[in-house]
Amino acid sequence: MGSKVEGPSAPAIRRDPYEVLCVSRDSTDQEIKSAYRKLALKYHPDKNTNNPEAAELFKEVAYSYSILSDPEKKRQYDSAGFEALDTDGLDVEIDLSNLGTVNTMFAALFSKLGVPIKTSISATVLEEAMNGTVTIRPLPIGTSFSGKVEKQCAHFFSVTINEQQAEAGLVVRVTSTAQSKFKLLYFEQDANGGYGLALQEDCEKTGKMTSAGMYFLHFQVYRMDSTVNALAMAKDPEAAFFKRLEGLQPCEISQLRAGTHIFAVYGDNFFKTASYTIEALCAKTYEDTSQKLKEVESQILQKRSELRQFETEYRAALARYQEVTNRYSQEKQSVDELLKQRDCVHSSFTVLRGLASTSGSAGHMNNGSTAEKVSSEDLKAESPGEDGTANGKDKPAKKKWFNLNVRGSDKKLSEKDT
Repeated sequence: MGSKVEGPSAPAIRRDPYEVLCVSRDSTDQEIKSAYRKLALKYHPDKNTNNPEAAELFKEVAYSYSILSDPEKKRQYDSAGFEALDTDGLDVEIDLSNLGTVNTMFAALFSKLGVPIKTSISATVLEEAMNGTVTIRPLPIGTSFSGKVEKQCAHFFSVTINEQQAEAGLVVRVTSTAQSKFKLLYFEQDANGGYGLALQEDCEKTGKMTSAGMYFLHFQVYRMDSTVNALAMAKDPEAAFFKRLEGLQPCEISQLRAGTHIFAVYGDNFFKTASYTIEALCAKTYEDTSQKLKEVESQILQKRSELRQFETEYRAALARYQEVTNRYSQEKQSVDELLKQRDCVHSSFTVLRGLASTSGSAGHMNNGSTAEKVSSEDLKAESPGEDGTANGKDKPAKKKWFNLNVRGSDKKLSEKDT
């Protein structure tokens, strides 16, 4: 029974991933992977260019495999179905050879902006490998080879190891000083003589180059998949920190037997060839380095568990912080409003009467002023003088300056006349 999905990476109708891949719940990882490879090749858009139904089936197969190939997502689905899964974190691989020029340009732009994009391997490469028609170049232990591979094409290499080298461990690394995008692939030989894809490692930017490696060291090693939860991380920047270690996925194969093994470098650039250098090393001379890798990855796993717990605590603290900051804003607004009301009340004591008097006519205001002046004059007139009289009328008037000057001038004139 299907149900609707809102996640952009998921098909419109979800079916049981086990049903889609035709496997049982107790199937091994290898059985799930083999089923996925066959179905992905069957419905690959390269082989079904005029069949929209095949494109939807390919998307459904990829979506189902993204669940069952991840131990944590598989556990969540087995316990509570699709509701337990974060559909934003389930990213389906896109096929660059089938995107078209415009969509490829958009994909390249997003990749340039730092958004990891999971790409699928061309069906042509997978089919040629399965048919055993690929050209394979020997890569002896302790040597390297440099070359350029066309976009959505692959260069195949054979690495032969003896019993001692198999026991010590094997490391295959690819680097690109041109920072090209590529995938490192490992193929297992099928019963019909062809080669089936068993492992793939996308390159990562490390310093001023891109690199990818496979480490077969007789203990569990891990690969970093930067596309895990990429969409969810883009939506939530804080998740970019907490989910960063979630991309550390266990490698399905940790050791190789003596014999010949097939590797390939796949050009994953959007528009141009990929420059690379591949080398094969025996881990015997790198025992200390191998042990260091084991210790560091163990610490990373421990740190990942701690971060999961810390994220829960952080989210709770952040929610509490947002709650108290909202409370702060509300309280501040409330205090400001109360103080404003208080100021208004204070102001009413000093200007309310004046405002009431201004509500009358301008004539009233003038009459009031005149009356005020008259009352003042009356008060002055009725006030006792300095000599104690009631109105001070008997008190000699003060001499004015102009009177003094005039009288002085008259006196001088009269003296001249005499």
